[in-house]
Amino acid sequence: MYTAPAKRPVICSPHPTETLDPAVLHSFFLAVVLAAVHSVAGARAIEPAARTLTVGDGVEIPLTRYAAPGERALLWLPSESGILEQERHLAARLAGRGVEVWLADLHGAYFLAPVESSIDRVPAGDIAQLIAHVRRETGKRVHLVAAGRGALLALRGARAWQREAHAGPLGGVVLISPKLFAETPEPGRDGDLVPVVRASDLPIFVLQPAKSPWRWQLDRTAPALAEGGSDVYLRILPDVRDRFYFRPDAVAQEDLMAQRLPGLIRQTLPLLAAYAGKPRRPPAQVEAGAPAPPGKRERTLREYKGDPRPPPLGLEGLDGRVHGLDDYRGGVVLVNFWASWCPPCVHEMPSMQRLKEWLAGRPFTILAVNMAEERETIEAFLRDKVNVDFTVLLDRDGRALKRWKVFAFPTSYVVDRRGRIRYALFGAIAWDAPDVIAKMEELLAE
Repeated sequence: MYTAPAKRPVICSPHPTETLDPAVLHSFFLAVVLAAVHSVAGARAIEPAARTLTVGDGVEIPLTRYAAPGERALLWLPSESGILEQERHLAARLAGRGVEVWLADLHGAYFLAPVESSIDRVPAGDIAQLIAHVRRETGKRVHLVAAGRGALLALRGARAWQREAHAGPLGGVVLISPKLFAETPEPGRDGDLVPVVRASDLPIFVLQPAKSPWRWQLDRTAPALAEGGSDVYLRILPDVRDRFYFRPDAVAQEDLMAQRLPGLIRQTLPLLAAYAGKPRRPPAQVEAGAPAPPGKRERTLREYKGDPRPPPLGLEGLDGRVHGLDDYRGGVVLVNFWASWCPPCVHEMPSMQRLKEWLAGRPFTILAVNMAEERETIEAFLRDKVNVDFTVLLDRDGRALKRWKVFAFPTSYVVDRRGRIRYALFGAIAWDAPDVIAKMEELLAE
Protein backbone atom coordinates (compact mmCIF):
# COMPACT_ATOMS: atom_id res chain seq x y z
CA MET A 1 0.00 0.00 0.00
CA TYR A 2 1.13 3.54 -0.65
CA THR A 3 0.07 6.97 0.44
CA ALA A 4 1.16 10.20 -1.18
CA PRO A 5 3.72 12.11 0.90
CA ALA A 6 2.12 13.99 3.74
CA LYS A 7 2.52 17.77 3.81
CA ARG A 8 2.90 17.62 7.58
CA PRO A 9 5.03 15.15 9.55
CA VAL A 10 2.27 12.74 10.57
CA ILE A 11 2.09 8.98 10.45
CA CYS A 12 0.26 8.05 7.26
CA SER A 13 -2.59 5.58 7.19
CA PRO A 14 -2.34 2.84 4.56
CA HIS A 15 -4.61 4.83 2.28
CA PRO A 16 -6.47 8.12 2.82
CA THR A 17 -9.87 6.47 2.31
CA GLU A 18 -9.13 3.02 3.76
CA THR A 19 -10.53 1.87 7.11
CA LEU A 20 -8.09 -0.14 9.18
CA ASP A 21 -9.14 -3.53 10.51
CA PRO A 22 -10.43 -3.09 14.11
CA ALA A 23 -7.97 -5.69 15.41
CA VAL A 24 -5.13 -3.81 13.76
CA LEU A 25 -6.33 -0.53 15.22
CA HIS A 26 -6.62 -2.08 18.68
CA SER A 27 -3.10 -3.50 18.61
CA PHE A 28 -1.71 -0.28 17.15
CA PHE A 29 -3.21 2.02 19.76
CA LEU A 30 -2.41 -0.41 22.59
CA ALA A 31 1.21 -0.41 21.47
CA VAL A 32 1.24 3.40 21.31
CA VAL A 33 -0.11 3.61 24.87
CA LEU A 34 2.46 1.12 26.14
CA ALA A 35 5.21 3.04 24.34
CA ALA A 36 4.09 6.25 25.99
CA VAL A 37 4.15 4.58 29.40
CA HIS A 38 7.69 3.33 28.82
CA SER A 39 8.85 6.81 27.80
CA VAL A 40 7.62 8.62 30.90
CA ALA A 41 10.80 7.91 32.79
CA GLY A 42 12.84 9.26 29.88
CA ALA A 43 16.03 7.84 28.50
CA ARG A 44 18.19 5.99 31.00
CA ALA A 45 21.88 5.26 30.68
CA ILE A 46 22.55 2.05 28.75
CA GLU A 47 25.85 0.19 28.83
CA PRO A 48 26.44 -1.43 25.42
CA ALA A 49 27.73 -5.00 25.21
CA ALA A 50 30.15 -5.98 22.44
CA ARG A 51 30.24 -9.41 20.81
CA THR A 52 30.84 -11.05 17.44
CA LEU A 53 28.80 -13.37 15.24
CA THR A 54 30.48 -15.73 12.77
CA VAL A 55 28.53 -16.04 9.51
CA GLY A 56 28.98 -17.27 5.96
CA ASP A 57 32.56 -18.23 5.17
CA GLY A 58 33.84 -17.58 8.65
CA VAL A 59 33.29 -13.81 8.57
CA GLU A 60 33.13 -12.35 12.07
CA ILE A 61 30.67 -9.47 12.38
CA PRO A 62 31.21 -7.13 15.35
CA LEU A 63 27.91 -6.45 17.11
CA THR A 64 27.02 -3.94 19.79
CA ARG A 65 23.94 -4.69 21.87
CA TYR A 66 21.98 -2.00 23.70
CA ALA A 67 19.70 -4.19 25.81
CA ALA A 68 16.23 -3.05 26.85
CA PRO A 69 13.21 -4.76 28.45
CA GLY A 70 10.69 -3.95 25.71
CA GLU A 71 9.05 -6.38 23.29
CA ARG A 72 10.93 -5.28 20.17
CA ALA A 73 14.51 -5.38 18.97
CA LEU A 74 15.99 -3.21 16.23
CA LEU A 75 18.81 -4.48 14.04
CA TRP A 76 20.49 -1.29 12.79
CA LEU A 77 22.36 -1.87 9.54
CA PRO A 78 24.98 0.63 8.36
CA SER A 79 24.64 3.09 5.53
CA GLU A 80 27.42 3.47 2.98
CA SER A 81 29.24 5.54 5.64
CA GLY A 82 29.44 2.64 8.10
CA ILE A 83 28.20 2.66 11.69
CA LEU A 84 28.53 6.21 12.99
CA GLU A 85 29.10 7.54 16.48
CA GLN A 86 25.82 9.45 16.18
CA GLU A 87 24.02 6.14 15.56
CA ARG A 88 25.54 4.70 18.72
CA HIS A 89 24.06 7.65 20.63
CA LEU A 90 20.69 7.06 18.94
CA ALA A 91 20.83 3.37 19.88
CA ALA A 92 21.51 4.21 23.52
CA ARG A 93 18.61 6.65 23.60
CA LEU A 94 16.24 4.12 22.01
CA ALA A 95 17.28 1.49 24.53
CA GLY A 96 16.70 3.99 27.32
CA ARG A 97 13.13 4.22 26.09
CA GLY A 98 12.53 0.49 26.05
CA VAL A 99 13.57 -0.46 22.50
CA GLU A 100 16.52 -2.84 22.26
CA VAL A 101 19.04 -2.05 19.51
CA TRP A 102 21.78 -4.12 17.88
CA LEU A 103 24.37 -2.36 15.70
CA ALA A 104 26.15 -4.47 13.07
CA ASP A 105 29.59 -3.25 11.95
CA LEU A 106 29.53 -4.71 8.46
CA HIS A 107 32.25 -2.38 7.16
CA GLY A 108 34.65 -3.71 9.76
CA ALA A 109 33.63 -7.32 9.15
CA TYR A 110 34.07 -7.22 5.37
CA PHE A 111 36.82 -4.56 5.26
CA LEU A 112 34.59 -2.22 3.27
CA ALA A 113 35.44 1.32 2.22
CA PRO A 114 32.80 3.95 3.14
CA VAL A 115 31.44 4.20 -0.42
CA GLU A 116 28.08 3.29 -1.94
CA SER A 117 29.34 0.35 -4.00
CA SER A 118 30.57 -1.43 -0.85
CA ILE A 119 27.00 -2.24 0.15
CA ASP A 120 26.69 -4.69 -2.75
CA ARG A 121 29.51 -6.83 -1.34
CA VAL A 122 27.57 -7.92 1.76
CA PRO A 123 25.80 -11.28 1.21
CA ALA A 124 22.07 -11.11 1.88
CA GLY A 125 22.26 -14.51 3.56
CA ASP A 126 24.62 -13.08 6.17
CA ILE A 127 22.05 -10.40 7.02
CA ALA A 128 19.46 -13.17 7.41
CA GLN A 129 21.81 -14.89 9.86
CA LEU A 130 22.10 -11.64 11.81
CA ILE A 131 18.30 -11.42 12.02
CA ALA A 132 18.13 -15.02 13.23
CA HIS A 133 20.81 -14.36 15.85
CA VAL A 134 19.09 -11.28 17.27
CA ARG A 135 15.76 -13.09 17.36
CA ARG A 136 17.32 -16.13 19.05
CA GLU A 137 19.22 -14.07 21.64
CA THR A 138 16.32 -11.81 22.57
CA GLY A 139 13.17 -13.80 21.82
CA LYS A 140 11.77 -10.55 20.41
CA ARG A 141 10.30 -9.59 17.08
CA VAL A 142 13.03 -7.97 15.01
CA HIS A 143 12.71 -4.72 13.06
CA LEU A 144 15.40 -3.55 10.64
CA VAL A 145 16.59 0.07 10.51
CA ALA A 146 18.84 1.49 7.80
CA ALA A 147 19.66 4.84 6.23
CA GLY A 148 20.83 5.88 2.78
CA ARG A 149 22.29 3.04 0.73
CA GLY A 150 21.95 0.75 3.73
CA ALA A 151 18.27 0.44 2.78
CA LEU A 152 19.37 -2.13 0.21
CA LEU A 153 21.01 -4.21 2.94
CA ALA A 154 17.74 -4.18 4.87
CA LEU A 155 15.58 -5.16 1.88
CA ARG A 156 17.95 -7.87 0.68
CA GLY A 157 18.46 -9.28 4.16
CA ALA A 158 14.74 -9.30 4.93
CA ARG A 159 14.04 -11.03 1.63
CA ALA A 160 16.70 -13.68 2.35
CA TRP A 161 15.19 -14.25 5.80
CA GLN A 162 11.73 -14.74 4.31
CA ARG A 163 12.97 -17.00 1.50
CA GLU A 164 14.77 -19.23 4.00
CA ALA A 165 11.46 -19.78 5.83
CA HIS A 166 12.69 -18.76 9.26
CA ALA A 167 10.21 -19.09 12.08
CA GLY A 168 8.15 -16.00 12.76
CA PRO A 169 7.68 -12.82 10.75
CA LEU A 170 9.85 -9.74 10.78
CA GLY A 171 8.45 -6.74 12.57
CA GLY A 172 9.10 -4.51 9.56
CA VAL A 173 11.68 -2.13 8.15
CA VAL A 174 12.35 1.55 8.90
CA LEU A 175 14.21 3.32 6.10
CA ILE A 176 15.69 6.77 6.71
CA SER A 177 16.19 8.73 3.48
CA PRO A 178 16.71 5.54 1.45
CA LYS A 179 18.77 5.50 -1.75
CA LEU A 180 17.03 2.95 -3.93
CA PHE A 181 18.34 3.78 -7.41
CA ALA A 182 21.22 1.82 -8.92
CA GLU A 183 23.08 5.08 -9.49
CA THR A 184 22.39 8.76 -10.01
CA PRO A 185 21.43 8.94 -13.69
CA GLU A 186 22.70 11.46 -16.16
CA PRO A 187 20.44 14.54 -16.35
CA GLY A 188 17.29 13.87 -18.34
CA ARG A 189 17.46 10.09 -17.95
CA ASP A 190 15.14 7.88 -15.93
CA GLY A 191 16.97 6.26 -13.05
CA ASP A 192 16.88 2.48 -12.60
CA LEU A 193 15.66 1.18 -9.28
CA VAL A 194 17.64 -1.67 -7.74
CA PRO A 195 15.65 -4.89 -8.45
CA VAL A 196 15.07 -5.83 -4.81
CA VAL A 197 12.92 -2.70 -4.42
CA ARG A 198 10.18 -4.35 -6.47
CA ALA A 199 10.73 -7.78 -4.90
CA SER A 200 10.07 -7.01 -1.24
CA ASP A 201 6.99 -7.96 0.78
CA LEU A 202 7.27 -6.22 4.14
CA PRO A 203 5.77 -3.54 6.35
CA ILE A 204 7.98 -0.57 5.42
CA PHE A 205 8.07 2.90 6.94
CA VAL A 206 10.06 5.59 5.11
CA LEU A 207 11.28 8.65 7.00
CA GLN A 208 12.09 11.08 4.20
CA PRO A 209 13.76 14.48 4.69
CA ALA A 210 11.93 17.22 2.82
CA LYS A 211 15.10 18.93 1.59
CA SER A 212 16.24 16.05 -0.57
CA PRO A 213 16.06 15.20 -4.27
CA TRP A 214 14.81 11.74 -3.26
CA ARG A 215 11.66 13.32 -1.84
CA TRP A 216 10.63 14.15 -5.40
CA GLN A 217 11.13 10.53 -6.49
CA LEU A 218 8.66 9.12 -3.94
CA ASP A 219 5.96 8.84 -6.58
CA ARG A 220 8.22 6.21 -8.19
CA THR A 221 9.92 4.56 -5.24
CA ALA A 222 6.90 4.05 -2.99
CA PRO A 223 4.72 2.30 -5.63
CA ALA A 224 7.75 0.23 -6.64
CA LEU A 225 8.19 -0.93 -3.04
CA ALA A 226 4.51 -1.85 -2.96
CA GLU A 227 4.70 -3.95 -6.15
CA GLY A 228 5.99 -6.98 -4.26
CA GLY A 229 3.22 -6.75 -1.66
CA SER A 230 4.80 -4.39 0.87
CA ASP A 231 2.68 -2.07 2.99
CA VAL A 232 4.44 1.25 2.54
CA TYR A 233 4.07 4.26 4.82
CA LEU A 234 5.71 7.65 4.45
CA ARG A 235 6.55 10.49 6.76
CA ILE A 236 8.10 13.69 5.45
CA LEU A 237 10.56 15.30 7.86
CA PRO A 238 10.26 19.07 7.32
CA ASP A 239 13.17 21.50 7.06
CA VAL A 240 15.96 18.90 7.07
CA ARG A 241 18.38 17.45 4.51
CA ASP A 242 19.65 13.93 3.92
CA ARG A 243 22.10 12.80 6.61
CA PHE A 244 20.58 15.41 8.93
CA TYR A 245 21.50 13.51 12.09
CA PHE A 246 25.22 13.36 11.32
CA ARG A 247 25.93 16.35 9.09
CA PRO A 248 28.95 18.43 10.16
CA ASP A 249 27.14 21.49 8.76
CA ALA A 250 23.80 20.73 10.44
CA VAL A 251 21.59 23.74 11.11
CA ALA A 252 19.36 24.22 14.14
CA GLN A 253 16.34 22.50 12.59
CA GLU A 254 18.47 19.47 11.77
CA ASP A 255 19.91 19.26 15.27
CA LEU A 256 16.37 19.39 16.62
CA MET A 257 15.19 16.64 14.27
CA ALA A 258 18.19 14.51 15.24
CA GLN A 259 17.08 14.84 18.87
CA ARG A 260 13.59 13.73 17.86
CA LEU A 261 14.74 10.81 15.71
CA PRO A 262 14.64 8.09 18.42
CA GLY A 263 11.05 9.06 19.17
CA LEU A 264 10.14 9.10 15.48
CA ILE A 265 11.58 5.64 14.96
CA ARG A 266 9.81 4.38 18.05
CA GLN A 267 6.49 5.73 16.79
CA THR A 268 6.76 3.70 13.58
CA LEU A 269 7.06 0.36 15.37
CA PRO A 270 3.44 -0.14 16.53
CA LEU A 271 2.08 0.50 13.04
CA LEU A 272 4.64 -1.81 11.43
CA ALA A 273 4.00 -4.49 14.04
CA ALA A 274 0.25 -4.29 13.45
CA TYR A 275 0.82 -5.42 9.85
CA ALA A 276 3.73 -7.78 10.53
CA GLY A 277 1.47 -10.82 10.97
CA LYS A 278 0.12 -10.59 7.44
CA PRO A 279 1.21 -13.62 5.34
CA ARG A 280 4.23 -12.56 3.30
CA ARG A 281 5.51 -14.09 0.08
CA PRO A 282 8.19 -12.02 -1.69
CA PRO A 283 8.25 -12.45 -5.48
CA ALA A 284 10.14 -15.54 -6.61
CA GLN A 285 12.58 -13.91 -8.99
CA VAL A 286 14.93 -11.02 -8.49
CA GLU A 287 18.46 -10.31 -9.59
CA ALA A 288 21.08 -11.03 -6.95
CA GLY A 289 21.89 -7.34 -6.68
CA ALA A 290 22.34 -4.13 -8.59
CA PRO A 291 25.45 -3.77 -10.72
CA ALA A 292 28.15 -1.86 -8.94
CA PRO A 293 28.07 1.80 -9.91
CA PRO A 294 30.83 2.84 -12.30
CA GLY A 295 33.92 4.66 -11.13
CA LYS A 296 33.70 8.31 -10.21
CA ARG A 297 32.92 10.44 -13.24
CA GLU A 298 34.86 13.52 -14.12
CA ARG A 299 32.60 16.44 -13.29
CA THR A 300 32.40 18.51 -16.43
CA LEU A 301 29.87 19.83 -18.92
CA ARG A 302 28.97 16.85 -21.10
CA GLU A 303 27.21 16.60 -24.44
CA TYR A 304 23.59 15.69 -23.82
CA LYS A 305 22.62 12.23 -25.10
CA GLY A 306 18.89 12.30 -24.37
CA ASP A 307 15.94 13.77 -26.23
CA PRO A 308 17.18 17.25 -27.21
CA ARG A 309 13.69 18.74 -26.94
CA PRO A 310 13.50 20.39 -23.51
CA PRO A 311 10.45 19.81 -21.30
CA PRO A 312 8.16 22.75 -20.60
CA LEU A 313 9.27 25.25 -17.97
CA GLY A 314 6.64 27.97 -17.54
CA LEU A 315 7.49 29.05 -13.99
CA GLU A 316 6.93 32.28 -12.13
CA GLY A 317 10.05 34.22 -11.27
CA LEU A 318 10.86 36.35 -8.29
CA ASP A 319 10.10 39.25 -10.61
CA GLY A 320 6.45 38.12 -10.80
CA ARG A 321 6.64 37.15 -14.50
CA VAL A 322 6.11 33.67 -15.91
CA HIS A 323 9.22 32.56 -17.80
CA GLY A 324 9.31 29.89 -20.50
CA LEU A 325 12.09 28.79 -22.83
CA ASP A 326 10.23 30.23 -25.81
CA ASP A 327 10.79 33.66 -24.29
CA TYR A 328 14.53 33.18 -24.91
CA ARG A 329 14.49 31.47 -28.31
CA GLY A 330 17.44 32.62 -30.38
CA GLY A 331 19.73 32.75 -27.35
CA VAL A 332 21.64 30.28 -25.20
CA VAL A 333 19.96 29.40 -21.89
CA LEU A 334 21.51 27.81 -18.81
CA VAL A 335 18.75 26.10 -16.78
CA ASN A 336 20.06 25.37 -13.30
CA PHE A 337 18.10 23.47 -10.60
CA TRP A 338 19.21 24.52 -7.13
CA ALA A 339 18.25 25.04 -3.47
CA SER A 340 19.60 27.37 -0.80
CA TRP A 341 20.20 24.41 1.55
CA CYS A 342 22.44 22.65 -1.01
CA PRO A 343 26.12 23.58 -0.35
CA PRO A 344 27.36 22.69 -3.89
CA CYS A 345 24.57 24.83 -5.36
CA VAL A 346 25.61 27.78 -3.25
CA HIS A 347 29.28 27.20 -4.06
CA GLU A 348 28.80 27.42 -7.82
CA MET A 349 26.48 30.44 -7.92
CA PRO A 350 29.22 33.12 -7.89
CA SER A 351 30.88 31.47 -10.90
CA MET A 352 27.52 31.45 -12.69
CA GLN A 353 27.28 35.18 -12.05
CA ARG A 354 30.80 35.68 -13.44
CA LEU A 355 29.84 33.69 -16.55
CA LYS A 356 26.81 35.94 -17.02
CA GLU A 357 29.00 39.02 -16.71
CA TRP A 358 31.59 37.61 -19.13
CA LEU A 359 28.87 37.11 -21.74
CA ALA A 360 27.12 40.43 -21.05
CA GLY A 361 25.57 41.94 -24.15
CA ARG A 362 25.27 38.52 -25.81
CA PRO A 363 22.03 36.48 -26.08
CA PHE A 364 22.78 34.41 -22.99
CA THR A 365 20.40 33.84 -20.06
CA ILE A 366 20.54 31.98 -16.76
CA LEU A 367 17.28 30.58 -15.37
CA ALA A 368 17.92 29.32 -11.83
CA VAL A 369 15.01 27.06 -10.82
CA ASN A 370 14.61 26.90 -7.05
CA MET A 371 13.26 23.73 -5.51
CA ALA A 372 10.07 24.37 -3.54
CA GLU A 373 11.37 26.93 -1.05
CA GLU A 374 9.31 29.85 0.20
CA ARG A 375 9.75 33.15 -1.61
CA GLU A 376 10.81 34.84 1.63
CA THR A 377 13.51 32.21 2.20
CA ILE A 378 14.89 32.66 -1.31
CA GLU A 379 14.85 36.45 -1.14
CA ALA A 380 16.65 36.43 2.23
CA PHE A 381 19.25 34.01 0.87
CA LEU A 382 19.90 36.14 -2.23
CA ARG A 383 20.09 39.28 -0.10
CA ASP A 384 22.38 37.93 2.62
CA LYS A 385 24.40 35.02 1.19
CA VAL A 386 25.20 35.55 -2.49
CA ASN A 387 25.48 38.46 -4.89
CA VAL A 388 23.79 37.40 -8.12
CA ASP A 389 21.33 39.08 -10.45
CA PHE A 390 20.25 36.31 -12.83
CA THR A 391 16.63 35.18 -13.06
CA VAL A 392 15.36 32.92 -10.27
CA LEU A 393 12.26 30.80 -10.92
CA LEU A 394 9.96 29.14 -8.36
CA ASP A 395 9.21 25.43 -8.75
CA ARG A 396 6.80 25.37 -5.82
CA ASP A 397 5.52 21.80 -6.22
CA GLY A 398 8.52 20.11 -7.85
CA ARG A 399 6.68 19.69 -11.14
CA ALA A 400 9.50 21.09 -13.26
CA LEU A 401 12.04 18.98 -11.38
CA LYS A 402 10.12 15.84 -12.30
CA ARG A 403 9.63 16.86 -15.93
CA TRP A 404 13.34 17.59 -16.30
CA LYS A 405 14.27 14.33 -14.49
CA VAL A 406 16.43 15.89 -11.81
CA PHE A 407 17.91 13.37 -9.35
CA ALA A 408 20.62 15.50 -7.74
CA PHE A 409 21.25 19.12 -6.80
CA PRO A 410 22.55 21.05 -8.57
CA THR A 411 21.58 19.81 -12.03
CA SER A 412 22.13 22.00 -15.08
CA TYR A 413 21.11 21.99 -18.73
CA VAL A 414 22.39 24.22 -21.53
CA VAL A 415 19.88 24.95 -24.30
CA ASP A 416 21.20 26.25 -27.62
CA ARG A 417 19.86 29.02 -29.86
CA ARG A 418 17.56 26.61 -31.71
CA GLY A 419 15.96 25.42 -28.48
CA ARG A 420 17.80 22.08 -28.17
CA ILE A 421 19.49 20.72 -25.05
CA ARG A 422 23.18 20.47 -25.89
CA TYR A 423 24.96 20.01 -22.56
CA ALA A 424 24.02 18.76 -19.10
CA LEU A 425 25.54 17.68 -15.81
CA PHE A 426 24.70 17.07 -12.17
CA GLY A 427 26.96 18.51 -9.51
CA ALA A 428 28.71 21.84 -9.17
CA ILE A 429 31.43 23.17 -11.48
CA ALA A 430 33.26 26.45 -12.03
CA TRP A 431 31.08 28.04 -14.68
CA ASP A 432 33.72 30.65 -15.48
CA ALA A 433 36.38 28.02 -16.24
CA PRO A 434 38.00 28.50 -19.69
CA ASP A 435 36.60 25.24 -21.14
CA VAL A 436 33.05 26.11 -20.06
CA ILE A 437 33.29 29.64 -21.45
CA ALA A 438 34.62 28.20 -24.73
CA LYS A 439 31.58 25.92 -25.04
CA MET A 440 29.21 28.81 -24.41
CA GLU A 441 31.06 30.90 -27.02
CA GLU A 442 30.72 28.08 -29.57
CA LEU A 443 26.98 27.83 -28.98
CA LEU A 444 26.55 31.58 -29.27
CA ALA A 445 28.47 31.55 -32.57
CA GLU A 446 26.19 28.95 -34.19
